[in-house]
Amino acid sequence: MIQSRDDKIRLPTVILANERIVREGLARKLRRWAGHVPFAEDLVAAYYCALDPRTPARVRAVLLAALAYFVVPADMIPDVVVGMGFTDDATVIATAIGLVGGHVKDRHRREARVLLLKPPLDADD
Repeated sequence: MIQSRDDKIRLPTVILANERIVREGLARKLRRWAGHVPFAEDLVAAYYCALDPRTPARVRAVLLAALAYFVVPADMIPDVVVGMGFTDDATVIATAIGLVGGHVKDRHRREARVLLLKPPLDADD
């Protein structure tokens, strides 16, 4: 195990490797596929949650694994397959958020909307 830079707990090497993959590749992949990722807001909110030092390590591990799956080019259905390319990625992200979504806070969703250049959510949303 290796100690994380962001917090004072020891995280398994695989979690830190996933964090590196996500930090280095998420923005690049989103730029490449802009407009083709219908779940981009959830994806980016999960990213901000995973990097939030207040997020528990087990939640970070789940989110980083799902985000790394999205970033890594080799997956079950290649992203270039029109109409189906992101279905496996969407399933993995939705499952991860279903498991730990209570930790994805409004602040993470607001940050995601800013990054994606979307208007802020109304108080009622």
